Amino acid sequence: MRKKSKLVPSFILSLAVAFLVAGSGPYAYAETGSISGPGTIKFEGEYPQNIVDPEKPGEIVDPGESPKLEGDLRIDFVPKFDFYQNKISDKDEVYYANAQNFFGATKPRGNFVQVTDLRQKPTGWTLQLRQEMQFTNNDTKHKEIKGAMLSLDKSWVNSTKNLSEAPQLSKEIINIDNVGASYNLAQASSGQGSGTWTISFGASEENNSNQKNTLEPRLDKEGQAVLDPIFDQKPVYQNKAISLSIPGTTLVDPVPYTTVLTWILAELP
Repeated sequence: MRKKSKLVPSFILSLAVAFLVAGSGPYAYAETGSISGPGTIKFEGEYPQNIVDPEKPGEIVDPGESPKLEGDLRIDFVPKFDFYQNKISDKDEVYYANAQNFFGATKPRGNFVQVTDLRQKPTGWTLQLRQEMQFTNNDTKHKEIKGAMLSLDKSWVNSTKNLSEAPQLSKEIINIDNVGASYNLAQASSGQGSGTWTISFGASEENNSNQKNTLEPRLDKEGQAVLDPIFDQKPVYQNKAISLSIPGTTLVDPVPYTTVLTWILAELP
């Protein structure tokens, strides 16, 4: 089931404090009386939903706006797959998504999802992905990219926590060849997946986790670096871990095509 949003109420802690007085000698003192008074603390708001660098999870980053869930078990961030602008072809083609860019000094990374589990008694969770429809544009002649298949490869997890507590990943490559079906990406059993975890697809050459570099600069037809107008004109990289394959027999028009991806986080059992 999908985790529902909920408010975290403020609460009060009452504290009884005992004071000890040290004497100057090894004497025993009889208690003649005692009195206790309250201590209070109050919280407001919700747990912060900071997004962390998937390659340096101790550092907070800014990847821009993203849909997210609320509550103790939640999705903090999901990627937006952009396969850039490409020439129409009559051959079988494979196109790669833009890598994740950031505001500030952080360099591009593989595309990633961030999951946080702050439950007091975590029972585990699963992360799934579903493509709701084929890549479509209803305002053109050829409305659907028939046979287009999205693939996610080179998945790995990271956290500031001990990796022995990491969720288990699904098989190395996920081919979404059945639109409308849900595909398992990761599963945390009871005792696993507590805290904040990133599930990445691909990595940069900067990573210290022995992950293969899947990022390459994206160049225009003149061989110049493509710049990102959203992220302060930083160079755009393509991530070869996220691909879209299209058969050469599929007819498309020179228009943008879009799909809807649903990321599903469910509690276990």
